[in-house]
Amino acid sequence: MSLRTLLVIALLAGIAGWWFSDHRRGPRAPATVGAMPTACPLPPRVAAGEPPLQTDVPDDVRPFALQAATLTPLAGFSIEARVLSREDYRSGREADLSPVDFALGWQRMEEDAVIAALDIRQSSRWYHYRWRDRPPLPQDEIARSSANMHMIPGNDAIAQALADVRKDERVRIEGWLVEAKADDGWRWRSSTRRTDTGGGACEVVYVCGVTRL
Repeated sequence: MSLRTLLVIALLAGIAGWWFSDHRRGPRAPATVGAMPTACPLPPRVAAGEPPLQTDVPDDVRPFALQAATLTPLAGFSIEARVLSREDYRSGREADLSPVDFALGWQRMEEDAVIAALDIRQSSRWYHYRWRDRPPLPQDEIARSSANMHMIPGNDAIAQALADVRKDERVRIEGWLVEAKADDGWRWRSSTRRTDTGGGACEVVYVCGVTRL
């Protein structure tokens, strides 16, 4: 075997090894400013079976300084829900912070019969649903019991935990609804209401805890 052939084989093996190791790790957490990781404290926890819990931000919880943007907490956030769909992102300004969106449903939007009657999709950071004949729940209940949420992992362990979550699993997500602001003026602000729809209705969540239930 010629030296040139050996070099080509070695190069291809190196590329394959890099690709596999990079993708196996799943989404990475956004880099923090400096060498020390940004603290990610947990808010009060939602009770089982209850709708998402939104709480005031304590005085000692400061903005989270990441390399891509600074995250200003708007509210504490804790939710137990079923994953109706998930969509991963690797391109776009938002992907520098949030590598994955979860479409989540809680209370009656967790029921098998309800989900089976809906066609649920995600694309371009949106969550869409439709039905064939009539909705399985009142439309306003579907809207207030489900949402598309942009997940910003608080560290590498959280990023891997989010990467491991699959459709139809039940999860508990704990963290903070935030507004992201970059030095060049770019902003991305979370909704703080569960009843809104359309543009700006998604939650932007800085995730400090993930539990698969």
